[in-house]
Amino acid sequence: MSTESISDRREHIRSISVTALSALLGVAAAFASMAITGDVNSLEAADAAAGDTRALLLVVGAILAQIIFYDVTSIYGDDEFGMKHYLYVTFMTFAFWFVVWGIMLTAGAAA
Repeated sequence: MSTESISDRREHIRSISVTALSALLGVAAAFASMAITGDVNSLEAADAAAGDTRALLLVVGAILAQIIFYDVTSIYGDDEFGMKHYLYVTFMTFAFWFVVWGIMLTAGAAA
């Protein structure tokens, strides 16, 4: 029984750390995207920034960095880092990047 609770706690901490890292890297990618796309004081500038492929490359880089990090550190140990995990990390990072960067683009264009 005690082994089961330790394993459950370890799995819970691992899940929280994967989620937190995905969220933080998504937000960081959004701020980096804003930094490379430049000043967005008008709707035209915001449209041009939204179409910049360098911003998309940043979020792809953040996703790949996480996957490499999880493989190198073997945070999952003997468990397999399967397709479900890859999709989760990809979705969480992209979703946070998309929402935060979208807010920054519209807030800059509205000002």
